[in-house]
Amino acid sequence: MNNDNDVAKQIAKYLLQINAIILQPNNPFTWASGWKSPIYCDNRKILSFPNIRTHIRQNIAEIIKKKYPNANLIAGVATGGIAHGCLVAEELGLPFIYVRASAKQHGKQNLIEGYYNDSQSVVVIEDLISSGKSSLTAVKALEVAGLEVKGLISIFNYNFEQADNNFSDAECEKTSLCDYNILINEALKEKYVEKKDLEILKEWRKNPSKWSN
Repeated sequence: MNNDNDVAKQIAKYLLQINAIILQPNNPFTWASGWKSPIYCDNRKILSFPNIRTHIRQNIAEIIKKKYPNANLIAGVATGGIAHGCLVAEELGLPFIYVRASAKQHGKQNLIEGYYNDSQSVVVIEDLISSGKSSLTAVKALEVAGLEVKGLISIFNYNFEQADNNFSDAECEKTSLCDYNILINEALKEKYVEKKDLEILKEWRKNPSKWSN
């Protein structure tokens, strides 16, 4: 198997090729948070490309086999992590559950969907990490339910310092297949952006909540 850096570079190329990640330094997006951003990530698009989703599924599975060989349950975070988590669980032959963004308002009012018991240890699958707050809310829900969370794996990570601090405070290990630094460098190499754009992209990540193009 290729080393982690080779894997990350290949996944960066895939995400750019299929427009799962779009870079627009001079025509920024507006996130739900209100932040202006030169990058937009939609990893749901991966599901439409069998070869790419297989590559990602297999690489996440390899991380789990290497780092968490005793984990016996996979959990996806709604909504982006559900399909990818289910694919990983299928690859490993493990049971799957998922964590809702909020508890259902009817029926059994579940926050966690699927069968599990409190003797199980779980790896959490997320499509991307920005601040990490929604990911860690899911981690907390699993812990409250009595599960042992081994760690969280995402496809992409924006590398925000805030996320590093949040995961550290929660004492939750995180791993990502690809991150922002590798992504923008590959984007330059593959000519998705120009050198002058790279400086804008680096500047944005220093203080994304205050950035303006």
